[in-house]
Amino acid sequence: MALQGWRFFGVSATIIIYIGGVLFLSMNNIPGSHPKRTRIERFAEFSSFHSPRFPMPSRKMTIRWCRDLKYLNRELPNYTDDNKAGDFYTAVPSSDVSASLQLPSAPMLTALASFPGSGNTWLRYLLQQATGILTGSIYKDYGLLKTGFPAENVCNSSVLLVKTHEWGAKAWAPFSKAILLVRDPEKAIIAEFNRQSGGHIGFASPDRYKRTKGKYWQQFVSNKLKGWELMNLSWARNFTGSIKVVFYDDLVQHTERELRSILDFLEYPVSEPLMRCALLRKEGIFRRKKRLLSFDPYTEAMRAELLARRRLVYGLLGRLKDND
Repeated sequence: MALQGWRFFGVSATIIIYIGGVLFLSMNNIPGSHPKRTRIERFAEFSSFHSPRFPMPSRKMTIRWCRDLKYLNRELPNYTDDNKAGDFYTAVPSSDVSASLQLPSAPMLTALASFPGSGNTWLRYLLQQATGILTGSIYKDYGLLKTGFPAENVCNSSVLLVKTHEWGAKAWAPFSKAILLVRDPEKAIIAEFNRQSGGHIGFASPDRYKRTKGKYWQQFVSNKLKGWELMNLSWARNFTGSIKVVFYDDLVQHTERELRSILDFLEYPVSEPLMRCALLRKEGIFRRKKRLLSFDPYTEAMRAELLARRRLVYGLLGRLKDND
C-alpha cells in the first residue's frame, strides 16, 4: 500500500508540474504580456558605438524638407519622381544595384571635398534644402542613409555634388570641379574625435581624452593635423579642375551669401522661396551642439603646432588674417 501511495503521489506531482509549466509558457507568449528588449542599431561607421546614452541620427529623427527631394538627372537609372521626403530609405538601391550606378564620370561631376569634421554633412543638408536635389557620396554611411541622405554611395551626375574626404590622383579622377570646405584644424580635429566616439551629433567622453595617460589623444591630434594639412593643400594645389574654397566659419556667419556663391559655382539657379526656407531651417539635426569641457584638451605644444599649420594652409588658400 505504501509503495502504491508513493507512486500515486509521484504521478500527481508530475501532472501538476506539467500543467503549471504549460500555463507559464502560455502566459509569457501572450503578445504584450512582457516588455520588448530595446534594439540598438549598429552601423558600420560606429563599429565600437553601442551606448544609447549618446544621441545619433536615427530613423525617428525626421527632417522637414523645403520640398520633396529628387535626383538631378532623369535619364540615370536611380532617378524617380515618386520619392517622398522621409521615406527615402525605402527607395535606396540595394548594394548590388548601387554598385552598378558607379558610372563613368560625368563632364561636370563636382566633388564636395573636406577633411572629416569640417561640416561636410551640414553643407550637404543646406544644399538639399536650398535646391531640393540630392547630394551623393563616395561612402555609404548608414546613419546618414536613414536620415535624409538616400544618395549615399551614388557618385554620378544624378546628384548635385559628391562628398569625399580623399585626395590624390585616383580620388580626383571622377571630378571636373570641386568645392573645398575648410575648417580651423583645432575645431575640425575635435569634431572628428567626437564623431568617432559618439556619431554625427554625439560627443567623446572626457575620459577618452585621457586614455593611456593622454598618449592616445596626443597621437590622434598629431596624425589628424598632418592629414588636415595634406588633404587641403593637395586639393588646392594639385586638382586640375575648377575649384572653389569655402571656409566653414564663413558658412556659419554668412550662410546665405555662401550658399548663393556655391550655387553660382555649381551653375544651379537659385530659387528664392527655397533659399528662404533653407535659411529658416538652417540648423537642421546634423550640427553638433556646443559643449564646454572642464579642461583644455590641447597642450601648449599642440596649440603651437596647430597655429603654425593653420597659418601655412590658410595663407596658401588666400586667407591671410589668422583670426578670420
